[in-house]
Amino acid sequence: MIRACDEADFDTILAVVNEAAEAYRGVIPPDRWREPYMTADYLRSEIEAGVRFFCVEDQGEVLGVMGIQDVRDVTLVRHAYVRTTAQRRGAGGRLLAHLCDLTERPLLMGTWADATWAVSFYEKYGFKRVGRLETARLLRTYWDIPERQVQTSVVLGDARAWRRVVREVS
Repeated sequence: MIRACDEADFDTILAVVNEAAEAYRGVIPPDRWREPYMTADYLRSEIEAGVRFFCVEDQGEVLGVMGIQDVRDVTLVRHAYVRTTAQRRGAGGRLLAHLCDLTERPLLMGTWADATWAVSFYEKYGFKRVGRLETARLLRTYWDIPERQVQTSVVLGDARAWRRVVREVS
């Protein structure tokens, strides 16, 4: 079952994110790793900034969480994490498909460049990676992240994004 998260899910969202984010340890630049990876204050600030979280459940257990955020003329996929015990079983794909269906806007998502498994996941579901210069432009336009994160991230877009907001020719 997929459903919108509410305030009662706050601690669960935080737990799923921090458990699944362990995969980034030693992969992303050490200066970008934090312990915990996501703090409660940061999660609160993301929700206050308009990130709407959804979860996929099985028999009452939350298997994964994913957020979307409308920014300007696009929707960003934000904070997509699946519990390690549920990975590679379709939970993330079902959740992503649900979020894609919630908007008519172009969808963009950003992730760490060295998180090849994350990039492959989005590509499997039809997102296409944009080039380096276009990645920097999109990250600076639609995200509020430090320059170091711009330098170490990639952006992928769905077909709507490639038609409307991605400027590079593939």
